[in-house]
Amino acid sequence: MVKMLRQVQEHGKRFSCGERIPESGIYRVLHRNHRLPHEVTLLRDQLFPKCMKCDDSVEFELMRSASSVAVSGFKVALYSLPVADEEEFTAVP
Repeated sequence: MVKMLRQVQEHGKRFSCGERIPESGIYRVLHRNHRLPHEVTLLRDQLFPKCMKCDDSVEFELMRSASSVAVSGFKVALYSLPVADEEEFTAVP
């Protein structure tokens, strides 16, 4: 019950680079200037990463939390968000 309450409190809240990640899960990444929002999986107790292009002009919002069972064995640390290829955002006629 306490875990569910914490998830409800964290859902919709925005986090900044360098803050400790409160809950493992899928987060929406909001860049201020150069990129459309996207999602990334982040792990509890690590730090929210900076973007390689816009540094700390990024915010994160929890979309779906993941239980510790769902992420057991998943140990990839993300220290910075990679810059997307320009082709990814080019409209196809």
